[in-house]
Amino acid sequence: MKRYILRITIGFICINLLFISCDPYSRKPPDIETISLYARASDSYSQGRLMEVTEILRGQNNFVPSLILRAKAEYFFGDLEKAEKSCRRAIKLRPSALEASLYLARILREKGDLAGAMEITENLLADNPADIRTLRFAAELASDTGKFDEAAILLDRAVEFSAESAMVLLDRARLRWISGKTDEALEDLNRAKAMLPWETPLSRSITNLEKLINEVM
Repeated sequence: MKRYILRITIGFICINLLFISCDPYSRKPPDIETISLYARASDSYSQGRLMEVTEILRGQNNFVPSLILRAKAEYFFGDLEKAEKSCRRAIKLRPSALEASLYLARILREKGDLAGAMEITENLLADNPADIRTLRFAAELASDTGKFDEAAILLDRAVEFSAESAMVLLDRARLRWISGKTDEALEDLNRAKAMLPWETPLSRSITNLEKLINEVM
């Protein structure tokens, strides 16, 4: 069963590589061994085996997804120096790697370099103003420097954009219901409702679909 899941994971990664190959910053597509290592490391990461992730990806220095995954494992393991090095390598290979830049900003913050963390975060928001993770982190940085009004504004923006994520969950709930996955559909609807900050037309759509599913059940 585990081998089957690993093969499925590798298949998804191969599909994603079709998009990576279109990135002007990417190099030649990785070989099957590189993809397999990444799939194994992803499985270990999902189970919290951070040291195992770093061991699997120790020699992976040219595949951006592996570099980012290794950086995250190193960061949560507490090895900030190695995590920073992995992040910078990923950004060098692909300057558009948002996640690598965001983790680099987090690393710099923990190392006391607030100015460096703020510069990276401001650049990220300039390119991705609707990214909720970056907005939340920017609010944390604002709080660190006593700019609580600015932090509140940033969090308000994050809350507003969270409605987009709720719409994604609503769309998936519809598909799951059509596919006969009723419990999963209701779970998505509950999550979508929790993400909405106030009463909106979207919340009524969520409620109506939830009511319809329960009536059919």
